[in-house]
Amino acid sequence: MSRSTAAAEQVDFRTLRDRAAHVERIQFGAGAQIVCDNLVKIYKIAELEVVALQGLDLVVQQGEFIAIVGASGSGKSTLLSILGGLDVPSAGRAVVAGFDLLNMDAKERTRYRRQVIGFVWQQTARNLLPYLTAMENVELPMILEGQPRDLRRARALELLELVGLAQRADHRPDRLSGGEQQRVAIAVALANSPSVLLADEPTGELDTRTSTEVFGVLRSVAEDLNVTVVVVTHDPLVSGQVNRTVAIRDGRTSSETLRRTELNVEGEHQVIAEEFAVLDRAGRLQLPREYVTALELERRVRLDLESDHISVWPDRERDGDEEPR
Repeated sequence: MSRSTAAAEQVDFRTLRDRAAHVERIQFGAGAQIVCDNLVKIYKIAELEVVALQGLDLVVQQGEFIAIVGASGSGKSTLLSILGGLDVPSAGRAVVAGFDLLNMDAKERTRYRRQVIGFVWQQTARNLLPYLTAMENVELPMILEGQPRDLRRARALELLELVGLAQRADHRPDRLSGGEQQRVAIAVALANSPSVLLADEPTGELDTRTSTEVFGVLRSVAEDLNVTVVVVTHDPLVSGQVNRTVAIRDGRTSSETLRRTELNVEGEHQVIAEEFAVLDRAGRLQLPREYVTALELERRVRLDLESDHISVWPDRERDGDEEPR
């Protein structure tokens, strides 16, 4: 090998090393509104330990409208509680709107819940006080923050107009339909101008038409107010209302479905949906259960690196019916 060739290889190696060092210095999820990095949550019940989140990664940008789906026990409710400041992670990193959720004292956590996060729950009794009108319910969070009467009245009316219920401002919850109650609940959640709106099964008790109306309001919140909206649900059909769906399985993000609208050959708009498996920072990948079942994958698999993809197939020698090659 000539000196020039050796020098060139040394330069290339140095360049690659510098690039790798630069990548390491860029923190995971830098600039995002929500960042969960290797998030772990362990519940201790008597002598038992239940691992609800097992190294979950998630990045959500400002103004994004996403759905988080998963079966019961998948960890989605635990994630919602952590993002909402109602629970504390056991390990990892969780940052929302610049707030480090692992390193807040009780006072900071209360301020975070009141000023940074807005909640919409499935049960309307958790969203609205039955003896207050729609206007008064929207004003209440601002009263707790000490907002002047004129400012809070104007803000409440503005939000009721946003959700299409300005004409129902003087009605109490028992005079409103289920969909109207949830739309008022969205206005209440936005009262203190939060950076993030969290919705837990917001349409779980509504019919299809009313659910579509509520999701239309949530979409407007994300697009018009640049508020990050995260909807948590067990219903995969709800995810069709958003541009990105994140599926959680066994305490980790397992897949993401991205949706976009484009024109077809007839000039009509059509929705294109693509599902991707999530590769976390440790290189872990959850294969879809139907793939695992179809190929009878278990314990271990064979991998082969191709020029532009990785092949995965069963280890047929696991039963000892063939000699290892």
